[in-house]
Amino acid sequence: MTTASAPGKVYLFGEHAVVYGEPAVPCAIEKRATVTAEKRDDDHIRVEAADLSLNGFVVEYAGSTANRPDVDVPQPLLEAAMGYIDAAVQQARQAAGVPDAGFDITVESEIPLGAGLGSSAAVVVAGIDAATRALGEPLERTELAERAYRAEYDVQDGQASRADTFCSTMGGAVRVAGEDCTRLSTPTLPLVVGFDGGAGDTGKLVAGVRKLREQYSFAADTLEAIGDIVSTGEQLLADADPNAPPSDELIAELGDLMNINHGLLSALGVSSRSLDTMVWAAREAGAEGAKLTGAGGGGCIVALDQSDETETSLQYTPGCENTFRAALAEEGVRVEDV
Repeated sequence: MTTASAPGKVYLFGEHAVVYGEPAVPCAIEKRATVTAEKRDDDHIRVEAADLSLNGFVVEYAGSTANRPDVDVPQPLLEAAMGYIDAAVQQARQAAGVPDAGFDITVESEIPLGAGLGSSAAVVVAGIDAATRALGEPLERTELAERAYRAEYDVQDGQASRADTFCSTMGGAVRVAGEDCTRLSTPTLPLVVGFDGGAGDTGKLVAGVRKLREQYSFAADTLEAIGDIVSTGEQLLADADPNAPPSDELIAELGDLMNINHGLLSALGVSSRSLDTMVWAAREAGAEGAKLTGAGGGGCIVALDQSDETETSLQYTPGCENTFRAALAEEGVRVEDV
């Protein structure tokens, strides 16, 4: 039996545009998904999800995930949860060369599903790591990140990027542009997250942006402009001393870029009333910048504020169900002692 955990993430800049080869900068945060995998003597998979924002479920299957658990949640979330777990198992089986390996799998998560904090990537990364270790075939991090990406790619019908899975595997802040993935040295940023309690349909949102991009040249230009924001922000981070607290000037400049990024994402139709409300509440409380994070449509925003004002304001903002300060997770996937 092996237990592994992997962190969630927030995007400083670049979601949606990263799907088209533009750069993105996600940061791993200390909200983790934990997966325990124990090899079985048969080819069955038994999954117990104690907390995936689904009130928990248990399901056992062999060869197919058609046996869906009966829980009162939106079907896209349920299908995504089962799909990502199954994809992780398939990647672990392939990596270890044991196509019929069975597992008892337990999933626990601090990361709300579909909220833009990388819950699926964290589950997939931790799941592949735990399962391959349970089979005695642990993977190097680069291969683990690649296999986790393939799992998300399959579940998301070819619309995934490497950003979430690479960030969850490696930890820290990373830059992703197409197949080019590198870890960045950055100062510790004062990140605050607000959560509206909802979840966007990632596949539907990504497909909607794709349709706009194909239909209107200015929508394609908007995605390229997001890439320009990322490049500017990346240079600001590269010029900063990673061992010193971030300067007020740096936070202000990064905040400006985040605000512009949110406006462009909103123009592409991926924001929502609740996300916009939280973004403006954060800015009016003194945050230097605030934007949605992830696919959008509901879920989370991320703000930059060195004071406690944004967190306090969000606590009293209608539609915000939870808020917390997000510490950077310097360590990515790891084995847990249980």
